[in-house]
Amino acid sequence: MKIAGLDIGTTGCKLTVFNENGERLGKAYREYAVRRDMSGHEIDAAALMDSVYAVIREMAEQYKDIAGIGVTSFGETFVMTDNADHPLHPAMLYTDPRGAEECAELSRKLGEERITRITGVKPSEMYSIPKIMWIKRHRPEVCAAAKHIFLIEDFAVRRLTGRAQIDFSLAARTMAFDINTLTWSREMFDAAEIDIRLMSKPVPTGTEAGCILPEIAKRTGLNPDCRIVSVSHDQVAAAVGAGAFDGRTAVDGAGTSECLTPVYDSLPDLSVMSRGSFCAVPYAAAGKYVTYAFSSTGGALIRWCLETFGKGETYETMEAGYTADEPTGLLVLPHFAGSGTPSLDMGSKGAILGLTTATDGPTIYRACMEGVAYEMRLNYEALAGSGIHFEKLHATGGGAKSRAWMQIKADVLNLPITALKTSDAGTVGSAMLTGIAAGLYTGLEEAAKHMVREAETYEPRPEMHAKYMKIYERYQKLYEAVRPLM
Repeated sequence: MKIAGLDIGTTGCKLTVFNENGERLGKAYREYAVRRDMSGHEIDAAALMDSVYAVIREMAEQYKDIAGIGVTSFGETFVMTDNADHPLHPAMLYTDPRGAEECAELSRKLGEERITRITGVKPSEMYSIPKIMWIKRHRPEVCAAAKHIFLIEDFAVRRLTGRAQIDFSLAARTMAFDINTLTWSREMFDAAEIDIRLMSKPVPTGTEAGCILPEIAKRTGLNPDCRIVSVSHDQVAAAVGAGAFDGRTAVDGAGTSECLTPVYDSLPDLSVMSRGSFCAVPYAAAGKYVTYAFSSTGGALIRWCLETFGKGETYETMEAGYTADEPTGLLVLPHFAGSGTPSLDMGSKGAILGLTTATDGPTIYRACMEGVAYEMRLNYEALAGSGIHFEKLHATGGGAKSRAWMQIKADVLNLPITALKTSDAGTVGSAMLTGIAAGLYTGLEEAAKHMVREAETYEPRPEMHAKYMKIYERYQKLYEAVRPLM
C-alpha cells in the first residue's frame, strides 16, 4: 500500500509518495504565480488546482496503487465559488492589505478580548473573515453569486471528492471558528454579516472525505478507490511530521520563515497568548492545541545574506568561513519582511548593528543566524506564562541541515534540538494522518515509528549559553530602539 501527502503552499504544491514502511518513493512539484502589488496580494485558485492535478498525475503514472492522499495547505486564504465550484475572484493572501477597516469594525462590535476568547487569535486583517467582509462591500456582485466559501484545503478536497469539509486547524485561521466548541462561531458571522451556511463542515484533523470522483480518477490516473483525507493547516501537518504529539516537544520549523510550534496539552491561557499576538489552534490529538511563534524571515534571511555578501560562496563555505567559537557580537534584527510574533508588526524593518571595516561576509552570515535565534528566544520568553513546558525541540526544514545554526539555537534557547532527516515534515505529517485514516497505522505514535527519523541531536553548551545571554540582553532592546527610526 502506498500513501501520499499533498502540501499546497503559497507559491507551489508538492505531492510526496511513501510506502507502508514510511520510505519516500517519489515527489512531484509545481509552481504557480502570485500577484503582489500595492492594491493586493492574490493567487489564481483555478491555476492552483491545475498544479494539484499535475502533481497527482505525475505520481499516479509512477505509482498505480496510491491508496490515499492527505491534503494540507497554507492558511487564511479563501475563495468564493459558484454552483459548479468555479472561483469567482482571485484568492486573497494573508499579506493582502485589504480588510483592515473591516477588522477594526469587528473589534468595535465585539471587543478584541471577546474575539480572542472565541477564536483563539488576536484580531488582524490577515485572517479570512475581515477580507470576506471586504469582498462583500467592494465587490457585492461576487458575494451575491457565491454559493460557497472555501479555504484552500477544503477547496482542493471539494474538487477531488465533491465533499465540503474543513479540518478544525485550518478553520481556526479564519478568525470565525470557535476553538472552545470546535464549531463555526455564529456570533462572529453575525457580526461580520456573512452567511455561515456558505462555509464547509468543520471536521477533526485527519478526517477522511471519501474516494476521488470518477472524473478526477480519469484526469489524474489515480485508482478510483483512492481516498482523500482532510489533514490540516500546513504548520499542524509539519508538527505531526516532526513527531511532536504532546507538551514535552516543540517543533523548530527552519524554512523560508522560522516557526516555533509548541504543543499544549489543554487550552492555553488566551490572555497571555493575546499579549504576544499568539494564536491557539486545535491540534491533531484531541484536546490538544498548538501555537505559532514565528519570524517572517528565517531561511529567507540566510539566503539573502548569502546572495548579498557571499558572491560565489555556498552555504557551506560561508558557514565554514566563521571559525571563532564565540558569538559574533553583532545584532541583527531579522525583520526583513516585517516582524512576526510577539510584536506582529508588518511595517518593521531589518537592521544589522555593530559593523566595522573588519567585518566580513561569513561574520554577517553567522550574525543573521544568531539574530533569528535571538528572535525565537524572545518568543520563547513571551510564551512562558501561557502553559508551555517543552523540554526539547525537533527541527525540520532546510535550516535543520546547518550544523552551525542548530548549535546556535540549542545554545541560545538552552534546549536540546534534534534535526530530523526529512526536511519536508508537512507532507510526512499528511501521509501519517492518511495512513491512520486508511487503517495502516493505529495512531500517531505507531505512524511516527515508521515515518519520523532523527538525524543528530545538538545539546546546549552552558558556557556558550551564558555568552549569548549577555548579547541577548542588548537584543531585547533592539526592536524598540530601531522601530521609531524606520
